[in-house]
Amino acid sequence: MPSEAEVYAHTPRSSVNRLKQRATYDHEKIHSIIDSAPVLHVSFNPTSFEDDPFPTILPMLGCTGSFTSSGAQEKSAVVIYLHGHSASRFMKIPSQPPSYLEEVTLPGIPVCVAATHIDGLVLAYTPFNHSCNYRSAVVHGYASAVEEPEEKTYALQLITDNMLSERWDNSRVPPTEAEMKSTGVIRVDIVSASAKIRAYGVGNGQPDLDNEQMRKGVWTGYGEPVSAEENLVGTVPTYIGDWIKGHNDEAEKYSKQITSLKAPKKS
Repeated sequence: MPSEAEVYAHTPRSSVNRLKQRATYDHEKIHSIIDSAPVLHVSFNPTSFEDDPFPTILPMLGCTGSFTSSGAQEKSAVVIYLHGHSASRFMKIPSQPPSYLEEVTLPGIPVCVAATHIDGLVLAYTPFNHSCNYRSAVVHGYASAVEEPEEKTYALQLITDNMLSERWDNSRVPPTEAEMKSTGVIRVDIVSASAKIRAYGVGNGQPDLDNEQMRKGVWTGYGEPVSAEENLVGTVPTYIGDWIKGHNDEAEKYSKQITSLKAPKKS
């Protein structure tokens, strides 16, 4: 069992209420879900409820990290670093706080960061027992702009190498002054966090397990696909194989279309 120092505290905001057995508040598991997610979704409130009442969710690149400045006596807490163009709305918010925060003192802009992985479909005998294996994490925290050059460089290298290990040192570095100026980095100091994970086979109900005739005609399983232990169908049905092939073919087609396009030149 993780020690108290390695677990995020349960709060009304972060506690998982539905299927509590799937919940975890463990630092390492939550951070690994965030760091392995190709995209993080970051939500924040509007800058002005009068001008636009809707909240915003942005897909962003980021990961967890712990920057310790030179000469510091203690290691810093783990935070989430996000990056984007310095002229984007989200990057400007820390320096231009929303109007509803004018009379409130907070350590940053309240945000929520979410990461999700779908690890495989889970097909039961009835659609109502269908599920998927997944890993998801939800983090609440305060966002602030990273202005200190050493921490900013640390965060950008961290995000780059999180996408592809050792890529930073195998690129044209260090960045130019113009590149650093045009790229903004946001640090999210974590206030609360939780994760929810499903990683097991099919949960078929007993009435279906007792119906042998039905079981001989309905395939049940998960993942690659892998037949469930109670499955009575000899081979994976064609429609499942066709779906897998179609999904892979579509991904390959899109990939080839992207590689045929030329990126715009940067000055």
